[in-house]
Amino acid sequence: MSEKNREGKSTARERLAVERQKQKGAEKRRRALIVGASVVCVLALAAVVGVLAAGAGKDKKNTAAGPAVAPSGATGKDGLAIPVGKDGAKSTLTVWEDFRCPACQSFETVYRPTIHQLVDAGQLKVEYHLVTLIDGNTGGSGSRHAANAAACAQDAGKFVAYHDVLYANQPKETDDTFADNGKLIGLAGKVDGLDTPGFRACVNDGRHDSWVAKSNAAFQNGSFSGTPTVLLGGKNIYADQSMTPAKLKQLVQAENKG
Repeated sequence: MSEKNREGKSTARERLAVERQKQKGAEKRRRALIVGASVVCVLALAAVVGVLAAGAGKDKKNTAAGPAVAPSGATGKDGLAIPVGKDGAKSTLTVWEDFRCPACQSFETVYRPTIHQLVDAGQLKVEYHLVTLIDGNTGGSGSRHAANAAACAQDAGKFVAYHDVLYANQPKETDDTFADNGKLIGLAGKVDGLDTPGFRACVNDGRHDSWVAKSNAAFQNGSFSGTPTVLLGGKNIYADQSMTPAKLKQLVQAENKG
């Protein structure tokens, strides 16, 4: 074999050895990345489990325990609706809402003046159903605590004012601020005559917790896609993109003329 051929084979073997070494290095890095990604996923899952466990630890109370105690004046099937307005009103607006729900707050901000105007004029009655959708989606118990406090305000004849205060002071969806009864009682101070020993006891005892759980179960069993669900004449007007406060007013006034 010529010297030239030997050199060529030697060079080829060296290139092959270098290429194999590169492949081994690439495979090693690939395995490291896979292992690293797996660790991150496990850590992320552990963090989620930790958050859920922490949330569960904060609120061990069985919300379904005991009979459902409806707030004063509750109406509708199983007494799950809080009515606002005159019984003689020809139009009824049915609202399923969650006090932690940002979309519910947006609806309230835009439509509240019109709804109050129509209610005060005796043309519209509103039936509020309180649910705990955000508690179920993000964890925590602020939706339930706020709903119970609102039911306690209904007992005191102050539901509408307190309802508006809760939305005006709604925390971020991920902040479970309303789980703190002290916060809810503090907000009652913004409603004349609401912050009483009776209201405080009702809030702290979770008097209407089982009723709230029953209301939420009714929502879950209904054909509803989310909150707020706002029904007028059986139609979800919140899902109607053409709906405005002015159009709502026209619809209600038309029903009252009929």
